[in-house]
Amino acid sequence: MEKIEAMIRLRISEHDVHYAGGLVDGARMLGLFGDVATELLIRSDGDEGLFVAYNLVEFKAPVHAGDFIEARGTITAFGKTSRKMTFEAWKVIAAAGLSGTPSAADVLDPPVLVCRAEGTCLVPQALQRKAR
Repeated sequence: MEKIEAMIRLRISEHDVHYAGGLVDGARMLGLFGDVATELLIRSDGDEGLFVAYNLVEFKAPVHAGDFIEARGTITAFGKTSRKMTFEAWKVIAAAGLSGTPSAADVLDPPVLVCRAEGTCLVPQALQRKAR
């Protein structure tokens, strides 16, 4: 089986804050995983498909406004129409605004795992544009 992977990196904004202290809710990571899943399906099938289920979601560390998050995904299994996937979100840069300088940030080496998940997407056969 060919390995199909995708990754996006973005900075979390103040608009993503849901809780006090600049804390972002976990649903934001799931939204990123949805975007990664869309790219994976386009790469594998030539169609965006549909996300139908999360089998597992684990939130591992907090995310704050100003953090840079890298969301990665891999297709792990192909069915006739289903695609099983795994996802991870890593904090690669942390906002350090609490240090007294609002624009300070720290590159994290190693990055911090903030969320992982497993899910299933579907691409109806009639919409699959790439031969498997």
